[in-house]
Amino acid sequence: MKNVWHITTSSLLSLLHICLAVQTNYAPYFFDNVPGSINGNMALLSLSEDTPVGTHIYTLNGTDPEGFPVFYDLTFEPGSKRYFSIDTMNGNVTLIEELDREKQNEIEAIVSISDGINKVSERVRILVTDANDESPEFLNTPYIVNVPEDTPSGSSIFQVDAVDKDSGSGGSITYLVQDGGGKLRGKYQVFTSTTTVTINVEDIQDSPPVFVGTPYYGYVYEDTVLGSEILTVIAFDGDRGNPNSIQYSLLDGADGAFDINNVTGAITVIKNPNELKKEVYELRIQVSELTPSGEVVGQAFTIVTIRVVDLNNHPPTFYGENGPQNRFELTMYEHPPEGEILRGLKITVNDSDQGANAKFNLRLVGPGGIFRVVPQTVLNEAQVTIIVENSAGIDYEKFHLLTFKLLAIEVNTPEKFSSTADITIHLLDINDNVPRFSSEYYVARIPENSPGGSNVVAATATDLDSGLWGEIKYSIYGAGSDPFLIHPSTGIIYTQPWAILDAEENAKYNFYVKAEDTEGKYSLAEVFVTVLDINDHCPEFNENIQERTMVIGSPVKIEATDQDAEEPNNIVNYSIMQADPDNVFDIDQNTGEIKLKSYIRSLDVIQNITRNKNCKWSVVVQAKDRGSPSFSTTAVVKIDVTEETLLHKGPVAAFLMQSKDNPMKALGVLAGVMAIMVVITVLISTAMFWRNKKSNKVMPMRRIIRRRRPDHPPRTIRTEWLKFKKSTGSAEKFAMQDVETDLQNENGNNNSQFTPFPPHAPSPPPPPRLLPKTSKTEWSLPTVSGSLTPRIIDQQMKERVPSVSTALVSELKLMLEKKNAGSTISFY
Repeated sequence: MKNVWHITTSSLLSLLHICLAVQTNYAPYFFDNVPGSINGNMALLSLSEDTPVGTHIYTLNGTDPEGFPVFYDLTFEPGSKRYFSIDTMNGNVTLIEELDREKQNEIEAIVSISDGINKVSERVRILVTDANDESPEFLNTPYIVNVPEDTPSGSSIFQVDAVDKDSGSGGSITYLVQDGGGKLRGKYQVFTSTTTVTINVEDIQDSPPVFVGTPYYGYVYEDTVLGSEILTVIAFDGDRGNPNSIQYSLLDGADGAFDINNVTGAITVIKNPNELKKEVYELRIQVSELTPSGEVVGQAFTIVTIRVVDLNNHPPTFYGENGPQNRFELTMYEHPPEGEILRGLKITVNDSDQGANAKFNLRLVGPGGIFRVVPQTVLNEAQVTIIVENSAGIDYEKFHLLTFKLLAIEVNTPEKFSSTADITIHLLDINDNVPRFSSEYYVARIPENSPGGSNVVAATATDLDSGLWGEIKYSIYGAGSDPFLIHPSTGIIYTQPWAILDAEENAKYNFYVKAEDTEGKYSLAEVFVTVLDINDHCPEFNENIQERTMVIGSPVKIEATDQDAEEPNNIVNYSIMQADPDNVFDIDQNTGEIKLKSYIRSLDVIQNITRNKNCKWSVVVQAKDRGSPSFSTTAVVKIDVTEETLLHKGPVAAFLMQSKDNPMKALGVLAGVMAIMVVITVLISTAMFWRNKKSNKVMPMRRIIRRRRPDHPPRTIRTEWLKFKKSTGSAEKFAMQDVETDLQNENGNNNSQFTPFPPHAPSPPPPPRLLPKTSKTEWSLPTVSGSLTPRIIDQQMKERVPSVSTALVSELKLMLEKKNAGSTISFY
């Protein structure tokens, strides 16, 4: 499309120019070009051969004098390679083929500029500059060099030649081998080439002959045939590249018995073996190097050892001190030191043959790893030594007797002659074992009522040693061993004659038993003894159960304890044995809670079923354990039955009723209240004293009452601290009502028109009751398994006799009422 537009445009311009032909027309021209310029007519342009294809390399630039548009073109000679393309409109020239300076170092092209009428063409040359894109190349390869082995060190033996087609530094060559380096596609690049130089070292005659396979040994046997070859020696010329011929000769040592082949080096026997006088012959052999002319240019020597060997007709034989012997005995102690020699064994072994026939091995056959024999390989004859290798294996407790076979067997003979000798070793015992218990610990159980001298457990130990060393003596020690003894020989542990074991006092004993031999070697085991509980205690009631107050609807609880150590011996069950009438009370057999029958809900019901109008009963209760045999205890409980309404007489009365069963609680509370009041009194008195002392005035002994303003909120007194906690089902909580008083002061002078009510006079305390001196009598009641006499309860606590505490309670009640009455009055 672009070409069509170009042709159309050119045609139009031509027509236009023709129409204007009457006017003068000037030809277009290129702008002047300077070196390094990238636009003009491409003169003086140079390109690097590594310029990438597709690169914009130049812009043709020119103009027309009349100002007409110009067009550009670029052509090549026919047959030439087209390296560039051009945009005819803007003159941009682009590289379209790769450049190679080494093939074509300049490119000739024709550039033209046209205004449609006139066309100007110029021939230009583009220089292709070098880039380092060629590697060096070696010439005249391959390289093979022959060098005599005697060439002096430092001699020049060869010269290699290489070329690099690049120019400049890229074409220079350094032989390692690499070129001088240069830029390629913008980067510095160094190319290298390698080649192989083969150097052959040429041999010269400068080394003597050499024997191979030395040393040489040969054997002549009793049955060797005369003229037989014994062995062959071999030698070579030391100059392997161009060897000379060699010749063998026998110099001396043969004594006329041997000869050698001077070409092959074979040595033969030339005397009957039976005539040979020596056992060993040493032959001195010479080898000579001969030139082709027969001149001796080198020699070498070696020794050949020939041994005369008889036939293998004798097996190895063992000897004792008195001649041949095949049985040896020794007595020794067990566990000798490792490495010790059994010097009691005098053994010699001999083979009467000669040479290889007299070579044999020794070894022990029997329990492995205990002894080793030295030497293990014998030639002809040796003294046999047996050495301890494993001392632990020589154990009298395992073997009283050790037996071995000493075996001698030939090594390199086809007959493999052999012989054996029996070795018996009798072991003697030493004290090398510690007594060992059958267990690391012993657990025993014994009833607490066991008599003194009762067997507890047998701690048995064994000592593997024999005789006196195996005898064991037992002993015990430790903090828990006091009640026990041990038989020194049998190890039976038993109780001391005086020992009384009581599971309630100590149910666990722990101590050590020691087993010791006659030399003091010992071991320990731990003994654990558990004292088993038996039912040997009767239940015992608490001392404060004999008098109880029961509020209808709430139970009373009795409690008995059993001092036995374990269940079921210390589990107590309760029951009512006797009551009159017997249909008033029930008892919980597990907890001991006594309560009225469910149908009794008031005192009227009780008074209807009994003649006892004061509602007091004596109930016989029984506490019985679950042991076998079972023990029980009975006690009389006096129960005072009352109604809950009788307790609604005030907080003090409620507190006293709650504390009836525990008078010490009431006394403690009263004593605490009194102590607090005394402290408060002392503090107030001290404050008043210091106030009067500072003011130096005598204060009037009267109370000044200030009337409260009408808008003043009423004052209240918090008395939660007087509330008493409810006993278990005995009465409700009692608390004093908050007193609220609003005193109106109509006159506004802070003087009250009301006179406080005077306090009530306290009731006189009851006269002290004189107690007759009575002796404390013991009482006993029949039980299931006999009778039991409990401890005497404090008579004063049983009868609940009023004392000084009653007066203290009355006084405390009075003080509380005073405080309530005056709670709204302020004092100044």
